Amino acid sequence: MSHKNSNDLQDLQYFGEYGGVNPSISDSSTYTFISAKTMFDTFEGNTEGCYLYSRHSSPSNLYLGEALAALEGTKSANVTASGMGAITAVILQLCNAGDHIISSRTIYGGTYAFMKNFLIKFGIKTTFLDITDLNTVAEAITPNTKMIYCESVSNPLLEVADISSLSRIAKKNELPLVVDNTFSPLTVSPAKLGADIVIHSLTKFINGTSDCVAGVVCGTTEFCLSLKDVNNGAGMLLGSTLDSMRAASILKNMRTLHIRMKKHSENAQYLAENFEKDGLRVVYPGLPSHPGHLIMEDQMNPEYGYGGLITMDVGSLENANALMELMQERKLGYLAVSLGFYKTLFSAPGSSTSSEIPLEEQEEMGLGNGLIRFSIGLDDDIQRTYMLMKKCIEDLNILDFKSIKA
Repeated sequence: MSHKNSNDLQDLQYFGEYGGVNPSISDSSTYTFISAKTMFDTFEGNTEGCYLYSRHSSPSNLYLGEALAALEGTKSANVTASGMGAITAVILQLCNAGDHIISSRTIYGGTYAFMKNFLIKFGIKTTFLDITDLNTVAEAITPNTKMIYCESVSNPLLEVADISSLSRIAKKNELPLVVDNTFSPLTVSPAKLGADIVIHSLTKFINGTSDCVAGVVCGTTEFCLSLKDVNNGAGMLLGSTLDSMRAASILKNMRTLHIRMKKHSENAQYLAENFEKDGLRVVYPGLPSHPGHLIMEDQMNPEYGYGGLITMDVGSLENANALMELMQERKLGYLAVSLGFYKTLFSAPGSSTSSEIPLEEQEEMGLGNGLIRFSIGLDDDIQRTYMLMKKCIEDLNILDFKSIKA
């Protein structure tokens, strides 16, 4: 696949109000009109280039939205104040009381909790299943099904969704395929593979500096406008508005995304290969041992690698906690949730980002207590990092545990 999306992003140029190379930040919550008629038309959604109120849109948010649409190859994009703000707006825009959702069972814990615990208040039911089992997906569709939801590379088990095949199932049944692409910007282009709506938590790789929370919905112009409708748009009425200052900051950080993703992937590949050779149980889409390796190869943009996330099973929660604390003490990274930072971040997802999933369901899907999720950083000397991490593992005698031998 070509890297046209990164070229489209690179080709975007905006001039600031006084000729600056960065667009001016719109530091206003509300906007004036010369005529009352124009205000009315803007309320009705019949004007372009006019701004009403920052909860609806702002110049800074629209600049960022255009860049994200270019990144994902969609017609339009709406930015939100968090990834969950994007996810919840999409679901509530597409679903009404009594509707049904088909979702991957391995998704971000917040998304899982929203679908399982919150939507039930409105009579919206979700079937969680193995998204890699296409027959099961097709068989789960009912007359009330309104969407198929998955993550390109799942959180935290790194399962790879066959987006093209899922798209064919969705289109056959006239359903939208909604894909969260947070783990794999540039690496995977879901819209080109047939996804109808693409979501990101901008907090992660796209921003890349762990200093803000934001999200985006990428899709058709019609769908993005429906989210902003003043009468029934979930994006507008739920009020998940991104601050203009943060939008401007994310837009600037996006300019280095293509460089950062290559380095994240290069480093993750090196560590995954070497730790697997050492006998550790490693999951990474770039390893031939990964069940979704061939699917990932088929749908990825190869110049950006297989992504910056790896998981490692060290046998028990005690081992996981001891290893993460020691790695932080030795300055190898931070014991912290989230991902996409310049420094490696590590956490035990069963007790953190996936803790909303009941323990019995965690066990059923293979999310063991000893699992550590690593968001690999931008280390310049990755061989040095590997040796230091290996020393931590050896010092804790983790490689002696039979349960993690290859």
